[in-house]
Amino acid sequence: MPDLNSAIIAPEDSIISELDEMRPNGPVANLSRNQRYLIIERAFVGLYRWYVARSQATRNWLPDKSFDWRNFRKDHSPELNRILEGFFAVEQYVPDYVTALLKVIRQSYGRSHFHLRWGSEEEKHADLWRNAVLFSGQRSLAWVEEYGATLRGQEWQLPWDDPLHMIMYTVFQERATQLNYVNLGLAAKGESPAPDLANDADPVLAECCKHIAMDEAAHYNFFLEGARLFMYYFPEDSLQAMVDVLRHFAMPAGKLIPNYDKLAEILHRCSIFGPRQHNKDVVKAALGQLGAESLKSVEDGIRRSREVPDENGTTIRTSIFETLNFDFIENKVVRLFDRIRDYEAEIGLDEVAPTHFFPSPELRAFKAGSV
Repeated sequence: MPDLNSAIIAPEDSIISELDEMRPNGPVANLSRNQRYLIIERAFVGLYRWYVARSQATRNWLPDKSFDWRNFRKDHSPELNRILEGFFAVEQYVPDYVTALLKVIRQSYGRSHFHLRWGSEEEKHADLWRNAVLFSGQRSLAWVEEYGATLRGQEWQLPWDDPLHMIMYTVFQERATQLNYVNLGLAAKGESPAPDLANDADPVLAECCKHIAMDEAAHYNFFLEGARLFMYYFPEDSLQAMVDVLRHFAMPAGKLIPNYDKLAEILHRCSIFGPRQHNKDVVKAALGQLGAESLKSVEDGIRRSREVPDENGTTIRTSIFETLNFDFIENKVVRLFDRIRDYEAEIGLDEVAPTHFFPSPELRAFKAGSV
């Protein structure tokens, strides 16, 4: 029996045939773990294809030519220049971010191919922040090259080495990254509440932040959709993984970047990112989109959980469904499958490789009052 802490495997032909014969609106028997993996995998493929089409149509910007770099301000505050250098430093590990996780999810067509696309967009972010540091006039090309070499002298490692924990991690990490860029964009528009950044308005930087924050929002939404798939079809394992991640969450590369504590202090003092933003605008916001009220409520639900068999003899934990808003999760999952179906219909994929929604048998049993 496959383990959720291993990569999504290629299902047996018999399982594929069985799923293909099942009607989306007909009676749904208890789905095996392999069958659920296949449903999730097909959804990831559809989501990935939809994502690529949308990103190419709406976010196809270039780090060199989409911004007026010659008019980038050269008299920013020391705090803002330090933030630019910090964002440049974080993005230096893009090759590690891509290769490390790709090894873990390579068996999933949808996730691995999206990850390559994600890497290409993150590579643009690295180029953007490199340009920002150079055009700020505060650092020479030699300094940028030497600093980059120092950073890449160490290799970033995954905080978790399995696909389930990593999709939960990326939900919160991408949300936090988006928030960093949104708040820096406020400073670039002259709207920062922080006195240290009061005179750092810069239309070019504002435009940079707008584009890069849109990318991060798109990344966050992709991982959010994926996390909800796992929560819908594997609720108990997914909840435990989410709790694990939040208990030990840290932004990437913090342990590798020299003087990272100073950068974190500036981000906090300048209202870019700190404990308040993390708790309210990252954790609470993302948990809400995952159908959870709070980390404490999820942890309490896991502790209260009791195993009860449904009518098919499958053991489920009832408090999992009492802890989360599974009607909300199901609605979001159904909407995702509808979006994939509409996209497939546009290009004819619905005729050769349709993606179907199958209800969660545990949730159906819980709603029917059999547990």
